[in-house]
Amino acid sequence: MRINWSSNSEIEEAFDSSRAVQIENTVEVSGTTAYENGKVVGVGDVTLQTEYAIKKIEHILVEAGLSLTDVVRTRIFITDISLWKEVAKVHSYLFEDISPASSIVEVSKLLYPDLLVEIEATAIKEKS
Repeated sequence: MRINWSSNSEIEEAFDSSRAVQIENTVEVSGTTAYENGKVVGVGDVTLQTEYAIKKIEHILVEAGLSLTDVVRTRIFITDISLWKEVAKVHSYLFEDISPASSIVEVSKLLYPDLLVEIEATAIKEKS
């Protein structure tokens, strides 16, 4: 069974996409940033933007009945690769003892100029 999770954002509407898609025990979370209510949270602060994005991912996972402990993969897109250690520090703190597979890729831009990082996640709920 497929469940599409939405935050009703203008981006989702424009792309006809979902915040997350769940099929059985797997949830794929779309690219997540520190953009909220028409503005970028933490302008110039990659640490705050990273934490904000991961907390948004956590929120949608909880709605779907999962948690950060179910995350098996993250994909991180960053506009300045020299800031990777700051991103890694937050990622490591929030995913402590989970150690998901992860990649980090430098990109030239994200959707809004003040965004520094965007994160996707895959979570799988273990069957009991």
